[in-house]
Amino acid sequence: MQLKETMSATQIVACFLLWISLSTQEKTPDVTVTCLVSEECRLPCSFKPGSEETIEWFRQDVVVYKFKRDDDDDDDSDDDSSSKEHFEHKQLTERVSVSPHLVSSGNAILTIRRSSLKDRGTYRCHVHTSNGEHNARVILKVEAPIRGLSLELSRLSGYEEMKCTIQNVFPAPQVTWATEPPTLLDMRPVTRVLTDNQGLFNVDSRLRLLKEQPDLIYICKVMTSYGGPAWTTSLREREIKGSEGRDVTIPCYAPPYLNNPSLEWSFSNGKDLSHILTYDSGSGRSSSAPSWDQHVELDSYSVPFGDGSLRLMDPKHAAHTGSYTCVFSVPYNNHTERIDVTINVDAHTSEPSTFKKPSYWWVAVLVIGLLVLGLVALLLYLKKKGNTKRKPTSEPEEVAELNEVRDSSAK
Repeated sequence: MQLKETMSATQIVACFLLWISLSTQEKTPDVTVTCLVSEECRLPCSFKPGSEETIEWFRQDVVVYKFKRDDDDDDDSDDDSSSKEHFEHKQLTERVSVSPHLVSSGNAILTIRRSSLKDRGTYRCHVHTSNGEHNARVILKVEAPIRGLSLELSRLSGYEEMKCTIQNVFPAPQVTWATEPPTLLDMRPVTRVLTDNQGLFNVDSRLRLLKEQPDLIYICKVMTSYGGPAWTTSLREREIKGSEGRDVTIPCYAPPYLNNPSLEWSFSNGKDLSHILTYDSGSGRSSSAPSWDQHVELDSYSVPFGDGSLRLMDPKHAAHTGSYTCVFSVPYNNHTERIDVTINVDAHTSEPSTFKKPSYWWVAVLVIGLLVLGLVALLLYLKKKGNTKRKPTSEPEEVAELNEVRDSSAK
């Protein structure tokens, strides 16, 4: 009886030690891999090299890939024909593979091409070789990061509003609004989140313009739940007027949170969009398009401090009236200023040919008139002078006649 109890205790201890040995044998912690939608994804699985390898990859306990090397295969062969592959998962068919030439060195990396959101989940790698077995678990996350934001002024709802759009992202981002300078007015944006047939999110967030403060910068900020970088885009609309032939400064100022940004100017007349100039923050130099080279000027020393104002020289009504857009940009952030510029035609220059000719005629008429007046004045002067000279000669004759009359009357 005592012998049986001793054997039973010994068996219990042996089983316990065996369980500990098996549970700790080649146990590796779970690995988390994050991949991007539509890009290639690699799930790691390393083991001690041996021979006669059999590799199985499971997803939620369903075999998605199986590789087995035959006994007569060359371990160093790179030819896929030396392996037997088996697919049992429709979503991963023809998109998963293991490189045979890496297996001999102890790598059973599973490559997933054109990864999608449906590939997310927990994968298990099981390897059997002549040296034993190996198991590993990989948690796969698939994301679609923010590639960019668009912010525009919309009037489709019957009133003016800012529209911030983010497309093809996963998971769904969080959108917040702000203004520069900050305002105490209540902002009530309306945000809609939709999904497409691939499970990606499209976000549309709208905010009515605050009429009480017309010269505000509207800022749309988007953050992701997976801890990626926050994206920010902002917009300000302006209107200015100028006169044809007179230089005008088109203002453009970056918000204070943009440090050392690059700058790009463009122009649209309602039909065509043309590039004006670009400023590179790295080199500190600007380059303008040949068609604008003689009409624009940028102070490159002011751009790093947020002043990207453009001087428009000798503007013309037909060529330079339209919408000017300047965009400051740094990684994950950009600011746009859109300025509607109207170049008015000056009344003094609207018809230069018909305006200048009468001025010369008036000069000619004035000169002729002065000459005529001078001639008349000269003639009057000469006539008056002639009458003055004849008076001394006529006075003695009159006196003689009077004397003769007096003498005859006396007789």
